[in-house]
Amino acid sequence: MTLYKIIIFVTAIIVAPLIGGFLSGIDRKLTAHIQGRYGPPIWQPFYDVIKLLHKQRLLVNDFQVFSAYMYLLSGILSVGLFALKTDLLMILFIMSVGVVFYIAGALSTKSPYSQVGAQRELMQMLGYEPMLIFFVIAVYNVTGSFNLAQIMIYGRLLLDLPLMFILLGLVLTIKLKKSPFDLSASEHAHQELVRGILTDYSGPYLGLIQIADWYELVLILAMIAILWSQNLVIGALIALATFFADIVLDNISARMTVKWMLVFSWSISILLTIVNIAYIYFRR
Repeated sequence: MTLYKIIIFVTAIIVAPLIGGFLSGIDRKLTAHIQGRYGPPIWQPFYDVIKLLHKQRLLVNDFQVFSAYMYLLSGILSVGLFALKTDLLMILFIMSVGVVFYIAGALSTKSPYSQVGAQRELMQMLGYEPMLIFFVIAVYNVTGSFNLAQIMIYGRLLLDLPLMFILLGLVLTIKLKKSPFDLSASEHAHQELVRGILTDYSGPYLGLIQIADWYELVLILAMIAILWSQNLVIGALIALATFFADIVLDNISARMTVKWMLVFSWSISILLTIVNIAYIYFRR
């Protein structure tokens, strides 16, 4: 790895959580505004994580701690490899491995809230993973490559993959645990599972989970942005517009059931993929 690539990698893994934390703060502020509240300051997520990292280390078991570190490591590697424009399939695989550890860590505890939350997170993973695979297949169909450097040369993928853009927006909604997909954990008071999958993650280990979530947020937004890689500023604005649309959707919709989520995510992803690929062939 050349010095230039090392600088790119390190810069990406430093900047990504800063962007993710800032966007989380905007999320809280806008949600409060929509609900008629003043809300916390935009920098509150950083204050919360710093406080968590300095709390006493309370262990449920060693594997849960290991899982929290693995989840964070997968987020760091995914974002770093994305910045280096490597293989998109490998990046998604690394991200998925981290989520598996995240779920396994919650399942390793005896808390019924954590257990049910982890099972719901697994169902959510079964919902969005096919969407990501269909997205990659559609991208390959247009560009003929899984390599990000080659994909970004294409410039304006959004014109060829408008329905895949919608699919990525749904993935973002599920990953952020926004309504109607806030099944495994929720920031809102209506969550009957307390904090769901996060119930037994506490102190610095909960802080690590929060930072890993920021990495995943930035990664999904970056995937949306490359749909307009001809001008990454425009691509970033498109990604931000998608993020704000998710915040609005979160505040105007009710949480649905796990069965509804699986049926909806599978049916809509298959439908949109078939229609979009057919659209590509007709354009040719």
